[in-house]
Amino acid sequence: MPESTGMQRTARMTSPWGRPLAALGIAGAAMMTAVGLTGGEPVPVAGDGSNATLAGQVRAAEIAFAKTMADRDLDAFATHIAEEAVFIGKSVMRGRAAVAAGWADLFEGPQAPFSWKPDQVEVLASGTLAISTGPVFDPEGKRTGTFISTWRRDADGVWRVIFDKGCPPCEAPPQP
Repeated sequence: MPESTGMQRTARMTSPWGRPLAALGIAGAAMMTAVGLTGGEPVPVAGDGSNATLAGQVRAAEIAFAKTMADRDLDAFATHIAEEAVFIGKSVMRGRAAVAAGWADLFEGPQAPFSWKPDQVEVLASGTLAISTGPVFDPEGKRTGTFISTWRRDADGVWRVIFDKGCPPCEAPPQP
């Protein structure tokens, strides 16, 4: 078991929620670090290694990744992509440089042509791979699709996209 942090010890001593509260605090700190302090560029984040913490890290990475589109920052966008990534769209783009070049037109102009946000994140028990999925919106906020991204935690501790694909909105049929 990993050594306790001061935050975990404090949470156990002052709250009946103990570890769940500490895990939320760690995940929240990871999200603030990845999104708020880095200008959208990925950073390695520490945590307790729990699945909830890792999922929080991937969620924060996805939010920071989407923020690069809103900020119109292609260079920051590229930092979230693994060197050997494969993006599937109208064509298949292989490698960080090819993906950045293929997406460059989407970063032109003052307004992003679309936005996205994660609504589900799952991480393998090994903590090395994760999937995130969620809605894609047009500039007016209308849902136009669904994205699916596979993330890998690289040796430097940074989560990067290795596979990405978008599709039309996934609508479930009405339940009887």
